[in-house]
Amino acid sequence: MLPVLLLFAAVIGLAILLLLLGRIFNPTRGNPVKRMPYESGMDPIHDTRRRFDVRFHLVAIAFLVFDVELLFLYPWAVAVRQPTGDAASAVTAGALGTAPVPAAPEGAVAPPPLVRPVFIGGMLFLMLLTLGFVYDWRKGIFRWR
Repeated sequence: MLPVLLLFAAVIGLAILLLLLGRIFNPTRGNPVKRMPYESGMDPIHDTRRRFDVRFHLVAIAFLVFDVELLFLYPWAVAVRQPTGDAASAVTAGALGTAPVPAAPEGAVAPPPLVRPVFIGGMLFLMLLTLGFVYDWRKGIFRWR
């Protein structure tokens, strides 16, 4: 319990020290340019509540869809990867709760029992995303006017 309390005391003490150092060494010379909102090195020229074109949002949504697609591809690739050797196949089958895989001929690798359904499901997922991409392309989402 004492080490945890010492850690909390050290964290709070460091936070207070850093705030005080910032207050002491901070230059207090302000001017209108320093008080102006700043965004990526560009001067603000419009109101922050201005309306954006709907195409901006469509491209953002398409980006998110295809970005999430990549997140699903990594586990899919790991699940589809075939282990080498009979022992690895038997371990995979045992972990999935299925019956042990019969021994393959010498030098052959027996595929794990769920490789085909996982592969087919992943390919169906990629096909649907490709159809969505083609639909977006035909609607002109990626054409900026």
